[in-house]
Amino acid sequence: MDQQINAFLENNRALHLKQMSDFLSIPSVSSDSLHKADVRKAAEWLAGDLREGRLENVQILETAGHPVVYADYLKAEGKPTVLCYGHYDVQPVDPVDQWKTDPFKPEIIDNIIYARGCSDDKGQVLMLAKAAESILAVKGELPVNIKFCFEGEEEIGSAHLDDFIDDHLELLKADVLLVSDTTMIGIDQPAVSYGLRGLCGLEVHLRGPKGDLHSGVYGGAVQNTLHAMVELLASLHDHSGKIAVEGFYDDVEELTAEEKTTCEKISDDDALKKELDVDTLWGEPGYSTIARIWARPTVELNGVFGGFQGEGLKTVIPSKATAKITCRLVPNQDPAMIAALLKKHLNAHLPAGVKMDIRLMDHAEPFVMPLDHPALKAAGAALKEAFHVNPVFSRQGGSVPIVNTFHDKLGLAPVLMGFGLATENFHAPNEHFHLVNFDRGLKALIDFLTFLPEQM
Repeated sequence: MDQQINAFLENNRALHLKQMSDFLSIPSVSSDSLHKADVRKAAEWLAGDLREGRLENVQILETAGHPVVYADYLKAEGKPTVLCYGHYDVQPVDPVDQWKTDPFKPEIIDNIIYARGCSDDKGQVLMLAKAAESILAVKGELPVNIKFCFEGEEEIGSAHLDDFIDDHLELLKADVLLVSDTTMIGIDQPAVSYGLRGLCGLEVHLRGPKGDLHSGVYGGAVQNTLHAMVELLASLHDHSGKIAVEGFYDDVEELTAEEKTTCEKISDDDALKKELDVDTLWGEPGYSTIARIWARPTVELNGVFGGFQGEGLKTVIPSKATAKITCRLVPNQDPAMIAALLKKHLNAHLPAGVKMDIRLMDHAEPFVMPLDHPALKAAGAALKEAFHVNPVFSRQGGSVPIVNTFHDKLGLAPVLMGFGLATENFHAPNEHFHLVNFDRGLKALIDFLTFLPEQM
């Protein structure tokens, strides 16, 4: 870390935290139409901050939904161009009564900031902006060319981002995609993510008789749609936890020996059981826990419902039942192919007495990047410099569909270098962000921008 820049960060830390607090105070909940004006306000705040940080060509660009904030600084002739992506929208705060602090009145307690969006992703968006601003303030120029693309719809599936990219291919053209929206391994263990699982979602609807029936008058003579649904869903796995859908594993890319060793070293089953308050972990046999999370596919039930759900009893045979299913996919698995395999399996195992309708939902391609890519080397060196430990080169169990979008449409090499923790309650009450990783992460981002030209 350059000593002048380090001193600048120390001298301006209080200002940066005040700016973060101001940003977090805007309730930019993209899924709620009542907050549409707040999402716009957050975009305007972010655009203003980028202008104050000496970024150029700052624009609020419209989409069919919430806007995209763009800025750039393109004066490093012959140097690579980095496109920084993040999102300024946040999840709803429900249930509000479980928050210990006001979700939109940030509080810092024991060097941890509490607020909706502080970890996912407004705190990390601010870090990307402050990295460029800090270098410009001290050096007067950047070691790379930089562009920012901050969207306001990530928490609702980036519904309009594909069209936005198609309409702005030249504007977004770059060499490397830098994303700070992933997690570290632990509070003192940074990670560079080089792989993401994909996604395939389905909604299954079963229909039996024309309406709910009295269970005394008709019980024993008519198929119960909930019974049928339970039987159908149970067929998706065998008793060991392995997925029982024919052909599901055919295209799965196996981990390398090095990747398996890394997963085994990082897996701490006792700590995870304690964190989650469960007696045992469960999953596909033959793999460590981290391997199952990072690099093995899944079929999960996200919701199963039907019939009477109020207080007390209502003795009915439900006429309808619904299940929501998502699959996390790994490299070489095609979401469309997996959806077809699931539909074939469900049709083959459909119990008598019910009709079925299957609706395809969200989908995302899995992604993996070569570990020897120079951008990953620059990220690893930057994290080691800031955290004083070797970073883990990890995969992520979740999906970030925009990574594939930017890669496929613009050919960008993604660097996923986030500074949140999986335990920081993003998407849940009491979201928080450890400011020690705001400090170290900001230094790592600055060093990454500095080291990148040396590697590429």
